[in-house]
Amino acid sequence: MYKTILSKIKMSRTNAEDVLKGLTLKVYKFVLRNGKPTGIREVQRSLKLSSPTLATYHLNKLEEAGLLRKNMEGYEVNRVFLQNLIRIRRMLIPKYFFFCVFFIAALIVQLLILRPAILTREYIFAVGVTCTAAFSYLYETIRTLLKKTI
Repeated sequence: MYKTILSKIKMSRTNAEDVLKGLTLKVYKFVLRNGKPTGIREVQRSLKLSSPTLATYHLNKLEEAGLLRKNMEGYEVNRVFLQNLIRIRRMLIPKYFFFCVFFIAALIVQLLILRPAILTREYIFAVGVTCTAAFSYLYETIRTLLKKTI
């Protein structure tokens, strides 16, 4: 029984990954950010789709994947599927952003508060490591924001 539940979870995860591409991904992000039941016309107008039929197609596709559910008010998120993003209210923030902020703050503390009177190679090495970590997480944050997947 445990194996069947685990296989269903894996199957639904790959199904969600297959569905969340292109315009369907944009529709899912819009409904996710909206935070309330969303109608077909609202999706069409906001995403500038050519017809309500196109919006319906993508909403139904997301509903079949189990990511959205339909109720009397419209479509709402049934399951949040975010790999590299964290949802805070209506914003989607890359998870690397928090590491980036931490390492930039650590770099500022090292340069302004913990600076020794005489620069040693250990201090320079520590600043270099912190700087490398900050910039690598900044790069990952920007890459996640520009990527067209979740």
